[in-house]
Amino acid sequence: MDCAIRTYDLSKRFRRTPVLDAVNLEVPPGSIYGLVGANGAGKTTTIKVLMNLLAPTSGRCEVMGADSRRLSARHFAQIGYVSENQEMPDWMTVGHFMQHLSRFYPTWDGARASALLGRFELPLGRRLRDLSHGMRMKAALASALAYAPRLMVLDEPFTGLDAVVRDELIEGILTRASGATILISSHDLTEIESFVTHIGYLDRGRLHFSEEMESVSARFREVAVSFAAPPPLPHEWPEDWLLPETGGHAIRFIESRYDAEATAARIRSLFPQAGEVSANPMPLRAIFVALVKSGRKGV
Repeated sequence: MDCAIRTYDLSKRFRRTPVLDAVNLEVPPGSIYGLVGANGAGKTTTIKVLMNLLAPTSGRCEVMGADSRRLSARHFAQIGYVSENQEMPDWMTVGHFMQHLSRFYPTWDGARASALLGRFELPLGRRLRDLSHGMRMKAALASALAYAPRLMVLDEPFTGLDAVVRDELIEGILTRASGATILISSHDLTEIESFVTHIGYLDRGRLHFSEEMESVSARFREVAVSFAAPPPLPHEWPEDWLLPETGGHAIRFIESRYDAEATAARIRSLFPQAGEVSANPMPLRAIFVALVKSGRKGV
């Protein structure tokens, strides 16, 4: 299996409204893949189609080698799914909930489940309806990790959580899902940047880039070029230099295809009078904002 998840021209419409447009997504096995985008970009719809909660309008998906429309109990026994709006039997206590689920998963590990409940400080005797949002998310994650799934699918798991709970969930995911493939959708870019291995940028239903996180971090730079006198912008501005602006004796822009030698050569070619050049790495959130503002979706 060369991909844990793969979609082929996946499209979804709700009546006349397009939500996904020919998405070709590949999630390598063993990766932690972050699917990012603004609210309404199509992240949740993508995940619901993958989990066979929604049928695609056209195209298809494969999940662990199986067509998503034909996922069976055998497949779901190897998939952990957690969403921000997780539906759970509210009348059950935490302990009853975990005991109830243990009957459906052949790989359920009672010791592992107990360790997760203790790690997340979940009260066994409290009903799910009486838990805070953060505690409900902990319960959902504990129930998904207890049977050591091969694939974890997490849809906006950190929404509305305070920093302490987010850190606890991230630590739980990284330590207890070690070796599993993880697909996590989020608009909380600061949180996922620290641990994802791959990133996909979805905007208005289209996947604009999908690559290793290391590659994304390497090719985006905030560039500043100084001059002895106020510089004009050239008529032919490179399309992969985003958000150009002048201020004082400098030009600033976002380089989306940064290469130290090539970028320097292009700057000297366009600006023979250029002085000092600085190129600084960017956090994922700044990259995302630059793409949205520029309208260049991944360049």
